[in-house]
Amino acid sequence: MAFLFAQFLTGLANASSLFLVASGLSLIFGVTRIVNFAHGSFYMLGAFIGVTLMEVLPGAVGFWGAIVLTGLAVGVIGAIVEIVVLRPIYRAPELFQLVATFGVILVIQDLALMIWGAEDRLGPRAPGLRGVWRIFGEPVPKYDIVIIAITPFILFALWYLIARTRVGVLVRAATQDREMVGALGVNQAWLFTGVFALGCALAGWGGALQLPKGGADLLMDFNIIGAVFVVVVIGGMGSLPGAFIAAVLISVLNVVGVTYIPQSTLVLMFVVMAIVLIIRPYGLLGREEVAGEHGQVGAPETPIRPYGRTGQMVIAALLLLLAVLPAFVDQFMLILLIDVVVFALFAASLHFILGSGGLVSFGHAAFFGGGAYAAALLVFHAGTPMEIAFLFAPLAAGLLALGIGWFCIRLTGVYFAMLTLAFSQLVWSLAFQWRDVTRGDDGLVNIWPSPWLSGTVPYYYFTLILGIGGILFLRHVIHAPFGYALRAGRDSPRQAEAMGINVKRIQFAAFALAGVLAGLAGGLFVFSKGSVFPTELEISASFDALIVVFLGGVKTLAGGVVGAGFLTGVEHWLTRLEYWRLLLGLVIIAVVIIAPEGIVGSIRSAWQRLRHRGDDEEVAR
Repeated sequence: MAFLFAQFLTGLANASSLFLVASGLSLIFGVTRIVNFAHGSFYMLGAFIGVTLMEVLPGAVGFWGAIVLTGLAVGVIGAIVEIVVLRPIYRAPELFQLVATFGVILVIQDLALMIWGAEDRLGPRAPGLRGVWRIFGEPVPKYDIVIIAITPFILFALWYLIARTRVGVLVRAATQDREMVGALGVNQAWLFTGVFALGCALAGWGGALQLPKGGADLLMDFNIIGAVFVVVVIGGMGSLPGAFIAAVLISVLNVVGVTYIPQSTLVLMFVVMAIVLIIRPYGLLGREEVAGEHGQVGAPETPIRPYGRTGQMVIAALLLLLAVLPAFVDQFMLILLIDVVVFALFAASLHFILGSGGLVSFGHAAFFGGGAYAAALLVFHAGTPMEIAFLFAPLAAGLLALGIGWFCIRLTGVYFAMLTLAFSQLVWSLAFQWRDVTRGDDGLVNIWPSPWLSGTVPYYYFTLILGIGGILFLRHVIHAPFGYALRAGRDSPRQAEAMGINVKRIQFAAFALAGVLAGLAGGLFVFSKGSVFPTELEISASFDALIVVFLGGVKTLAGGVVGAGFLTGVEHWLTRLEYWRLLLGLVIIAVVIIAPEGIVGSIRSAWQRLRHRGDDEEVAR
């Protein structure tokens, strides 16, 4: 019993830093509606700035003073990021800021590498709090007890700020109805900046407070961000008490899991999140999101029409160019083009449910990697011919999408996205830990195509036919009655239901179809590389697809394809440089600010403006 109590205290101590970071993210999302994936980067900055200040400032006053100064410094950095990067795109399509925050992650990663180097920095011990206290005979670090004691005061201070001050009233009002707050004369821009700075400061304090328990390293941002989003979603987006309860729940369960079920630690928090969202779709203390209530709608969307004669001729010319390229380019360029086509098909399958269905998935890599693994397992263990194994890839991915979609479709918004992420992590964990079947992180190798496709040129044409064919098929579905029903359910679910459209059934079918096409891309991928590893199922793979869809343009059918080609080409060129993440991040941020509708959407808008200007001049004459 004493041992369990000590474990519980350890979990509470771990929950303190997690709650600070999660409460900042919850505040930011509640007011600005930004899904801030760079929040972990501010946590990492807090750790590095904190350890630097602690080395300069002496004694106990210096230690705690360094923590206070760290939060203020990170808050100022957060305010600069909000003003420079996010403020120009608040009126862009919802969730478009996700791409900008990904660019911020890349920039901060390389800046931290340039300033502090690649070596891990050990955090100093808290003065006067070294050693342990024995509670019921079990040793508990003194610093853990102090952190546990401080956390309720932090929670009370945040509650008082939100519930009892004018600033808190404005924050809560902006959470409920941003447009009304603006109509009452409140300067929303500075309100958003202040809230974003406060959220980043809380993340910085969380990073500094954990220093005596760990240290500072360049992987902290990715190591914390998954747990932070899980905590915020379990508690309910925008709910500080919910974030506190969820932080304690996750931290205690993780400590118990490490002790008794160590193999569960990779996915335990995602399992808990999945269970909570299935039972309570909006988190423990969250509330249902209403479409359009936050005013972040972007420009009105024009109806999607099939290409006219000019557009069809341009597409035909591009296809002809791709068909004759093997006669003019070398083998390396063909391999790069195979990667681009596979990635474009993967992104197009995500764009199908995101752009047309309004379903933002954070776990789409489960179907891409699932299809790749399905084909590879048949070849590796059963010696199945490539042709049969390849056909099994989209089939297996479609079945997986049916299973996951059955749980996810009844959710909306960020909750839907996070539940897809939870299931994706479960699939990744299965591939990573079931070594007898999947060989774990060693991957499945020697998965090559049949002799008639063994050359680069034949496989290039094979990929081109199936990849482009899959993209064109998705375009055909979007222009079919099914596609119009899917968009009707996205734009106005109540009116769609009144017209006799079963919105959830349509979305479920679209989710499964997107899984099939992602599995097809996975099948093409595994035979082009000759191997597959659990990295194809990781969160980063899903986010890569999301990023290219938003970069290309959510509201355009060619967005995913153009975004995939753009990002693949830019990465191929920049990765040769030392600080390529910094440059890639700046490129992404620049594209987001300059082209807030995505590359294709902004080009289309510019063309329409030119045409209207020409028409106006013609009328004036």
